[in-house]
Amino acid sequence: MPLVLTEEQSMLRDSARGLISDKAPVSHLRHLRDSKDATGFSRDLWKAFAEMGFSGLLVPESFGGSGLGCVEAGVVMEEIGRTLMPSPFLSTAVLAASALARGGSEAQKSAHLPKIADGSLLAALAIDEGAKHRPLQISLQAVRSGNGFKLNGAKALVVDGHTADLLIVAARTGGSAGERHGLTLFLVDPKAKGLATERTIMVDAHNAARIEFSNVEVNADQVLGEVDQGGALLEGVLNIGRGAVASEMVGLSEEVFGRTVTYLKERKQFGKLIGEFQALQHRAAQLYIDIEITRAAVLKALQTLDGDFDRAGAAVAVAKARAGTTATLAVQEGVQMHGGMGMTDQFDIGFFMKRARVCQELFGDSNYHADQLARTKGY
Repeated sequence: MPLVLTEEQSMLRDSARGLISDKAPVSHLRHLRDSKDATGFSRDLWKAFAEMGFSGLLVPESFGGSGLGCVEAGVVMEEIGRTLMPSPFLSTAVLAASALARGGSEAQKSAHLPKIADGSLLAALAIDEGAKHRPLQISLQAVRSGNGFKLNGAKALVVDGHTADLLIVAARTGGSAGERHGLTLFLVDPKAKGLATERTIMVDAHNAARIEFSNVEVNADQVLGEVDQGGALLEGVLNIGRGAVASEMVGLSEEVFGRTVTYLKERKQFGKLIGEFQALQHRAAQLYIDIEITRAAVLKALQTLDGDFDRAGAAVAVAKARAGTTATLAVQEGVQMHGGMGMTDQFDIGFFMKRARVCQELFGDSNYHADQLARTKGY
């Protein structure tokens, strides 16, 4: 398949870019941060997202969505990356919608997917429990109790967890930490007795949460998929999320590159535009090449997720690892080429550096995915 967008996907990109650039430039993030906004994103803007159909991109048409694919979700995520727009799009429209669509019963889909599509339901995926992404190391316990389970443990770095109306929680119903067998996903009400949520504002001014579970009761109807068999469902959902975050990093990298090139054409030193210095020209050219290679790798991963989902793991690992290293290079070069001003808070380039660092960690950094790829290839 050609590594270019179709006409329809290009139209979606233009539509998303128009809305996001107009309503949520980087100054929008700065305002939310400085005002210590309790939500951390604009609910009015999320409503506009829903009205344009973005919140239902991955929701099947039979449940009120568009029934589109990962490429389309990646197109929107790339535009989000250009302005660093805080939004529940990743947590709700990508991760939660994918988990429900792929693993939910008809009753669960009917109850939640239409609300995700119309923007009235916010959801979050609770996976990691430590400082690094290690999905097989889940130790939150789900012990059988009556007709259901009791959950005990804690989750960290739950993206948009403080605003969620629904939590999708990965817990261990069998086996031990490090094993794929024995993982189960649960749909949990954030207001359930014994559940405590603490909002944590990340270094990039986006939102996450720490969530503690103390004998939180869930019934059998709240199991997403099959008991003890949630590992494959979780890995598939995570791969979709990894592709989406990689797309965001492509948009972030390209925006940083564009801003940096503009600065090179404007800033003078020793009576010359600094863009005339050959050393900076070479570095800018190398960054451009890296971004274009990464863009191709990410689009290939998204196309594979749409066309051959069960075999997309390797392509997604390449895309996420490559996007992480490229975004890191882009922001480091951007800050350095902007000189001392690049380190100041009033200059936007620093926001991109912080977001790139967070995106690196989300769902596994470059080292994690390089290791995963090596293991699958038998190294």
